[in-house]
Amino acid sequence: LAVPHLSRLNLVPGEAHAGVLPTAGAVGFDASSTILRLANDLGAARDLTVLTNGPDTFAALQGQAGVSPLLTGGRLDPQTGSLVGPLACRAATQVALQVLVVSAAAVDPRLGGLEASLDEAEVKRAMAEAAAQVVLAVDASKLNRRAVAVGVDWDRVDLLVTDLDPADERLAPYRDLTTIA
Repeated sequence: LAVPHLSRLNLVPGEAHAGVLPTAGAVGFDASSTILRLANDLGAARDLTVLTNGPDTFAALQGQAGVSPLLTGGRLDPQTGSLVGPLACRAATQVALQVLVVSAAAVDPRLGGLEASLDEAEVKRAMAEAAAQVVLAVDASKLNRRAVAVGVDWDRVDLLVTDLDPADERLAPYRDLTTIA
């Protein structure tokens, strides 16, 4: 997966996702504040369906030219602000995503992206099942941390994007697990 550095994780609207997201087809975004910044302006989109379990992300996608937003449905998790539960999981598996872009509450070099709730982790796993490629985008403060539940394990992550230079030694534990940008 060829990708610039997502503008070092600042996810600058319009240009940040060049090379990561297609301009047409289907992609998925989680409900995180990190990915919400990406959703604010998809710039080059011309016929892009975006599935999300984030009500705020869904709202940010409204009215963008070339973007058809879809909301998974489900129960609102008061801890994460995301839609979770069986309805969200079922909807997450019904769209054949080219790319899923997710963040995580924590990233463990052995387990992968970890979440603050079991329900949130379950939805991310469901979305990843339907995705051809998975991008895990986190800031460096999440690295080498633990949270409650495994969301996306390393077998599903194609690209780890952080705010660190890819050569930074703090990324050493992740080099054999996935591509780093």
